[in-house]
Amino acid sequence: MGYWLAPPGSAKQIGFVKRFDPRFWTVNFPRPMMASVVTTAPDALRVDCVFYREDDLAGLIWEAEDRHDHPLLAYETARDFRECRLSFRWRSGGVVPLDAVNGPTLTIEGRDADGHPRAWYVRLWNYAVGTPEDASVAIDFARVDGGFVLPGEADPVWAGDVDRMFVSMVPPGYDGVDAALPQAAEGWVELTGVACEGPGSVIAIGDAVVPPHGAGIAGGYDDSYNLTPARLLRQALHLGYRGSLIHYVGMSHYFRLGPDGMATLEGGALNVACAAWHRDFAGRARELGYEPIWSLSFELFDAHCPEGWKQRAADGSPALTGWVPPSTLLSPANPQAMAYLHGVARAFLAIGEAAGIAPRLQIGEPWWWVTGDGRPCLYDAAAVAAFAPVAVPNVRGALSTARRATLDRAGASLAAATAGLVAAARDAAPGCECLLLAYLPSVLDPEAPEIRRANLPMGWARPAFDVLQLEDYDWVTAGDAARTAAGVAEAGARLGYPVAEQHYLSGFVLRPEDRGQWAPIEASLGAARRRGVAAAFVWALPQVARDGFVRWDGEDEMQAFDDVQFPLALGREVEVAPGFSTAVLTGAGGAETRNAAWAEARTTYDVGPGIRSEADIATLLAFFRARLGPARGFRLRDPFDWGVADELLGVGDGVRLRFALVRRYGEQERRITRPVAGSVAVRVGGAAAQGFSVEPGGVVILDQAPGVGVAVRAGFRFDVPVRFAEDRLRVSLATFLAGEAASVPLTEIREA
Repeated sequence: MGYWLAPPGSAKQIGFVKRFDPRFWTVNFPRPMMASVVTTAPDALRVDCVFYREDDLAGLIWEAEDRHDHPLLAYETARDFRECRLSFRWRSGGVVPLDAVNGPTLTIEGRDADGHPRAWYVRLWNYAVGTPEDASVAIDFARVDGGFVLPGEADPVWAGDVDRMFVSMVPPGYDGVDAALPQAAEGWVELTGVACEGPGSVIAIGDAVVPPHGAGIAGGYDDSYNLTPARLLRQALHLGYRGSLIHYVGMSHYFRLGPDGMATLEGGALNVACAAWHRDFAGRARELGYEPIWSLSFELFDAHCPEGWKQRAADGSPALTGWVPPSTLLSPANPQAMAYLHGVARAFLAIGEAAGIAPRLQIGEPWWWVTGDGRPCLYDAAAVAAFAPVAVPNVRGALSTARRATLDRAGASLAAATAGLVAAARDAAPGCECLLLAYLPSVLDPEAPEIRRANLPMGWARPAFDVLQLEDYDWVTAGDAARTAAGVAEAGARLGYPVAEQHYLSGFVLRPEDRGQWAPIEASLGAARRRGVAAAFVWALPQVARDGFVRWDGEDEMQAFDDVQFPLALGREVEVAPGFSTAVLTGAGGAETRNAAWAEARTTYDVGPGIRSEADIATLLAFFRARLGPARGFRLRDPFDWGVADELLGVGDGVRLRFALVRRYGEQERRITRPVAGSVAVRVGGAAAQGFSVEPGGVVILDQAPGVGVAVRAGFRFDVPVRFAEDRLRVSLATFLAGEAASVPLTEIREA
C-alpha cells in the first residue's frame, strides 16, 4: 500500500461546478437546537430544524472557501460574486416567514471596496415575488442592497471580496431572548430550482478519482451533521473507499429532547433534522453500493443525559470524558438507559430497512469508565443495586480477591447489557449482523491488568457477536507496533474470535499539527490486512479530508523489492557517485542563484568492475533476470559508507517510542531503511536500551518511552536499496577477456 498527504491546492484533475450547487451548502446553529441540510434534486435542497429556545437561529451557509472537502476534491476559492445572479424558489413552514420582522435574511460577510471588514444584511423579501412562504427569489450580486425597507434604508453591497453568506431561519416567536420555548418547534425550508447565472457562475472543483484500494472508511454524525450526505459520500467514493462504511451515529446531535432538556424516546428517538439527514444518507449509500454499519455507543452528551442514567465514581461524581463540553457514559445496569439505547438502535435500523440496506449494528466501545486517576465508575444507584460493588479506589496494580470479584460482576452486567441490545436489534431487524468494537489501550491497559474483567468480559466470547472489531490508535500513533500485535492476539484469544471474524480500525489523528501520525496509521492498516482480518477501516473521514490523506493499492508493485544482496563482491574499481539536482541560474554580472531540488543525495553505482570471471557473468545475468531488470530492487553494501557507531536518532519526550534510523553528514540527514539484521544496538541516555525491536523500514521501537530530553542513539550496519538503472544489460565475453570492464549501472531507490 501507499499513501500521500495531499496539500491544499494539489488537485490536478479538475472539473467545474456552478456556484451555489446544493451539495455544497452547510448549516450551523447554537446548541441544543438541531438542523440538517440534504439535497432533494440536482438543483434543490431542504433544511429541517428543531428549535428549543426563543433565540435559536439556523444558518444555511455558502462559503467562498471550501473548508470541508479533501484537497483533491475541493472547489476553488472564489470571493468575487459581482458577476453572479442567484435565483431559487423558496418554500417554508414552521419558521418566521419572508415578510416578517426577523424573517429570512441573507447575511453577506467579507470586506468592502477599501478592504475593511463588513457585513451586509439582505432581506430576502425585498427580492421575492410571491407569498411569504412560497416565493421566487432573484439576487444580482452586482446590484443588491442590504436594509429592511428599500430604497429608504438601502445599504449597497460590494460583493467583490466575500468570505461567506448565509440565510437565517428562526422559530415563530423569535425575540432574541435566551429563554426556552413552551415546546420544541419544528420548521423546514426548501430551495428548488437553484440557479446561478453570469460570467462568474462557474468555478473549478477537484475531480480526482482514487481507484478502490480495499479499505473501508469510518465516520461520525457528530463531525458531519453540517454537511449534505451527497457531499460526504462523494468524498468517500472518490477517495477509493468501498463496501462497508461505519457510521457512528454520535453522542450529541441525533437525540430528541423532552421539555426538561433531556434525551427522550417520547415522540420518537431521533429529532426530525437527524432523521431527515439519515434517510437521505441511507438512500444515497445504497445507490453507491455502500453497506453502512450503524455505530451506537454508550456515550451521550452530558448536558442532555438524565442524571440517573450516568455511570458514577464512588464519590458520586459522574463519568465525564475529556471532550469540551464533555460527554458522559450510560450505566449498563440502568434499565431506563438501556431501553433508550434499544430505541435508538431500532430507529436507525428502521431507516436502513426503508432504504433497502441490510441491517448491521456496531456496539461501539461499551465500557465502565475509568477516571484519569484510576477510579472506576461502578457506583451509580442501578449498579450498586445490581451487583453490590465493593470499594475499588484505583484499578491500577494488583487488586484483592473481593475487588477482582467486583470487576467480574461489573463485566457480567456489561455483557448482559450488550446482549440485550443485540436482542433488541435482531427483534427489530431479523438477521441483523451485530459487531462489537473494543478499544484495546483501555481494556488491555498494562497498568490496570484487572480492568479487562469489567471491560473485556468473558460474556462477550464468541458467538455473542458476529464480528469482533478492534481499534488501538493510541498505540499506533505512539509507534508501539509490538503492543498492537500482542493486544489484538490477546483479545482474539480471550474472546475466541478467529482473525477471519475480526475487523480492524486504524486511526485517528486528532489534531492537524499531528498529521505525521498517518504514517504509522497506514502501516498498522497494512499489518491488519496481512493478518487476514475480514475488513480494515480508516478512522475517520473528517480527518482524512482535513489532512489530505490519500491511499492506494500497488505500492508493492511500484516499489517492488527483493530483500537479497547483490551477489558479487565489489572490486576496488567500483564507481560510487552521490548526486544532487541543482538548478543554477547565472546573471549577466556572474552572480548565481542556486535552487536545490533534492533534500539529500541520490547515489549511483557502477559495479561492472567487480566482475572477475565467466562464472561472475553468469551469476550477474541470472540475478538481472530474477529482478526483471529495473523492476525490482535489492540490497547493495556501499564499500565506502556502510555503518555508524553512535548516531543520534532523536530526543525523548516521555511518550514517543518510534525512532527512525538515520545517518548524518554534518547538518544533512539520510534515512536508513535497510539496516543489517542483528546489527542495531540502541543506547538511551548513554545506557543500553532495555528492550527494543526494529520494524521494516528501519524504525526502532522502544519498549519504554525515553524521558523528556533523553538522547536516543544507535550503532548499526546498513545496505543501500538499489535497482538496475537500465532495461538492458550488455556484457560481452570477448571484450571481458580482452580486459575491458563491463558497465553495470545501479541507482539508489528512495524509500523514505
